[in-house]
Amino acid sequence: MSSKKNKFSKKDKLFMEIALDLARSRKGLTGTNPSVGCVIVKNNNIISIGQTSFNGRPHAETNAIKNAGESLVGAKMYVTLEPCNHYGVTPPCTNEIIKSKISEVIYSIEDVDKRVKNKSFKILQSKKVNVKTGLLKKKIKEFYIPYFFNRKKEMPYVTGKIAISKNHLIYSKHQKKITNINSDKFTHFLRYKNDSIIISNKTLNTDNPKLNCRLKGLEKHSPIRIVLDKNLNSKINKYIFKTANKKNTLVIYNKALKSKIKTLKKNTTLIKSKINKNMVLDIKLILKKLYKLGLRNVLVEGGNELTQGFLKKRLFNQFYLFKSPKRLSTKSDYIKFNGLKLLNDRYKSKIKLKSNFGNDTITHYKF
Repeated sequence: MSSKKNKFSKKDKLFMEIALDLARSRKGLTGTNPSVGCVIVKNNNIISIGQTSFNGRPHAETNAIKNAGESLVGAKMYVTLEPCNHYGVTPPCTNEIIKSKISEVIYSIEDVDKRVKNKSFKILQSKKVNVKTGLLKKKIKEFYIPYFFNRKKEMPYVTGKIAISKNHLIYSKHQKKITNINSDKFTHFLRYKNDSIIISNKTLNTDNPKLNCRLKGLEKHSPIRIVLDKNLNSKINKYIFKTANKKNTLVIYNKALKSKIKTLKKNTTLIKSKINKNMVLDIKLILKKLYKLGLRNVLVEGGNELTQGFLKKRLFNQFYLFKSPKRLSTKSDYIKFNGLKLLNDRYKSKIKLKSNFGNDTITHYKF
């Protein structure tokens, strides 16, 4: 690959920004494949666009080529990530580009997939396609951090989320609602952007959550529900089990009564997993198992123990702390969040999100 630094025009940058916006809109929705955006330009006019399809196939480049309503001879393609060059479920994107007679390809960064990395440049150039790289490199590299993490660690990218009151409670028997409707919508957006969601059996039994996305038009993108339940102590009359099937609900356990195993096996996928020296489920091992099942972006909506378990092991890649100005009652049963110090110690990079969350605040922590 050439080490020569390429020069790009303002229009080049604009077209790549559009490609990045296309990739962003599919983030978390493309299965095991990265979300890629593609723009095809001819005579300085956009003639086609493409995104990675839901669940990952076809790829953005192939979709853009198919979407074009005219000849692509002499056209220029802008794509956020190096086009694939290997045969998998679908043919290589480089083949489609060469067949289309596109004359120039600008991709921002190389893929980290060993089957692809730095190979497409030579393949395309050998067929007289002009290739440039590095456009919006810093911005697009940041966008692909979760994908790079997936490939390097063979684990899902993990997002944590918890809501606390002014007096740091996450639960109060007399006043269960903590955040407002705007914060709730952001929670549903996070569910939409993650392919799976983890809770503990304690949260299941106490809150009876639905764990689905209830944003209008996005309901079908609800995440797979995952319950961590070492001894299968979950109450089977809860909403999750009433709406469960083997695809949308996983229960991870270590040891349980045969009768409970038999009952839960009917409508959920049961996965047996090891416990660690502290006699709790080994979270890192579970994340490795989830990766092998094809899950790439996991949201953890845990309570006190589960959240602290992830924090102690540094397993959150990012974390959202929702805080309400309301004080919750401590007159009866209540649970206080004890992970604030740990959160601030572990994650030094944090910003308060600027949006319409009313009186609530949401702080975004990044590893």
